[in-house]
Amino acid sequence: MNWKVGVLSASDSIAKGDRVDDRIPIIRRLVQDWLKVEVAIYRRVTDDMEELKEHMIELVDREKCDLLITTGGTGLSPRDVTPEVTEWVIDRPVPGLAEEMRRAGLQQSRRAMLTRAVAGTRGNCLIVNLPGNPKGVEICFNAIADMLPDALHILQGTEYADEGWGGRGW
Repeated sequence: MNWKVGVLSASDSIAKGDRVDDRIPIIRRLVQDWLKVEVAIYRRVTDDMEELKEHMIELVDREKCDLLITTGGTGLSPRDVTPEVTEWVIDRPVPGLAEEMRRAGLQQSRRAMLTRAVAGTRGNCLIVNLPGNPKGVEICFNAIADMLPDALHILQGTEYADEGWGGRGW
């Protein structure tokens, strides 16, 4: 399947050009390795709630991304607002993905329990928050990567996961 993947990198310093986005090369590689597609849209945005919301809605509703990955803004800093914005934008939460990312992160660092990342759907698009730490990006993406094709197929009605459980999904 040729899914359209968008990435929003939420960081004031990256958006202003004061810092290089060291997360996007990792995300590009992981998307290619696991989903066999290129990142179609990449945007750097500030940690501003309205700007994040505007870009999330645009990438899902107008650009028709099948998977929207955010990176950054999931911690406890006052400017970390990505989870709140994601919760405004999604129609339905998918808590199992966020739980699995946290579980995998905790195997590497106790600080992973401080992430507030969420995942959910808007229409036929899956939205996933990844942390801003490059190592965390890799750990969290790899934790859920094997489920992304199933999730996207099910969301879009193109296929269903059948692992001998006698029906659609779980």
